[in-house]
Amino acid sequence: MKKIILIGIGLLTFGFSNAQQLETLIEKALKNSPEIQKFELQYSIVSEKVNEVNTIPNTEFGVGYFVSEPETRTGAQRFKVSAKQMIPWFGSITARENYVSSLADAKYEDIVIAKRKLIASVSQSYYNLYANKAKQKVLVQNIELLETYETLALTSVEVGKASAVDVLRLQMRQNELEQLKEVLAQQYLAEQTALNKLLNRDKDIVVNVVQELTIPSETTLINTENLSLHPELIKYDKLYQSVEQSELLNQKESLPMIGFGLDYVNVDKRPNMDFSDNGKDIVMPMVSVSIPIFNKKYKSQTKQNQLQQQEITAQKQERLNKLETVLDKAVNDRISARISYKTQTKNLKQANDAEEILIKSYETGTIDFNDVLDIQELQLKFQINQIESIKTYYVKTTIVNYLSN
Repeated sequence: MKKIILIGIGLLTFGFSNAQQLETLIEKALKNSPEIQKFELQYSIVSEKVNEVNTIPNTEFGVGYFVSEPETRTGAQRFKVSAKQMIPWFGSITARENYVSSLADAKYEDIVIAKRKLIASVSQSYYNLYANKAKQKVLVQNIELLETYETLALTSVEVGKASAVDVLRLQMRQNELEQLKEVLAQQYLAEQTALNKLLNRDKDIVVNVVQELTIPSETTLINTENLSLHPELIKYDKLYQSVEQSELLNQKESLPMIGFGLDYVNVDKRPNMDFSDNGKDIVMPMVSVSIPIFNKKYKSQTKQNQLQQQEITAQKQERLNKLETVLDKAVNDRISARISYKTQTKNLKQANDAEEILIKSYETGTIDFNDVLDIQELQLKFQINQIESIKTYYVKTTIVNYLSN
């Protein structure tokens, strides 16, 4: 299972050179997660129940004292000691063990599912941090660009080619970007806390993310057939098998139980008499059979098991339909993210070309700072959209890998 998880990590972290950072975070999360520990403990508890059911019914002991001593030919009976042991029908204990083991197998899939979900959650949080940091970097660049424009505007004001209003508009735009950057910084701290808590560590530990991500030029083909082997669906198969084992156990419990016992009766000697069996104690071996004549209970249990198997089959098909829908949406969202990224890249290049034209216009004294602000706003929009496309691509990749690996 560890091998499968590591393969999943590798697929989740492709596309950038600093993949080791995310892989390390995932390994720490898998090691420290209290949720994983919870499921592992639940699995251990169910597994331990195998020892609980590997028993036979309690041995019955009885002691009786004759208050009114019955007289027999060999003497008066004083007290009686008895022991009795019921034994289930052949194979009943094995059937119990198999049933509990099947429940443990189903519970084990909860561990596998939880680990997959944790890998996806850590990865998604990491990509959210990347997008936030990238946006902050873009805002800083745009603020510096506006400061350059402000210097140009002040120079233009001095020579009468611009008004003070242009300078104020540039300054107000800078203030807006500063506000956005500060808000992003607070959102980064909140997301950092979420990631640290997935790793079960102090919320203030600094998380450093990769500086740059790019969308791969080629998309890995998705093998949708692997979806049928997903642990969420395998769990239903194991639950189905546990019901089969439950029915086998039910059939065994509907069979008779055999009992073996022994009675011992203490007998006093008859006074003033001499014969060979005088005072001879009584030992009586016994065999008993417990037959479930009224077996409506077991017939009802068989019917319940059949209905439960039908329910599990329906639940599995329902879950498969949902997983197929989620996988298909994630794949198409990745394609959309790639298309969006290409479009934003093209738009950004054109916006940069427009900026260069404006700067050259300044040399001839015809710069329009309203156009400057419009172009700057477009540049920022395209840059933010680029970052969002990259984040979307990798977040959707975590979903694809959760479902198809």
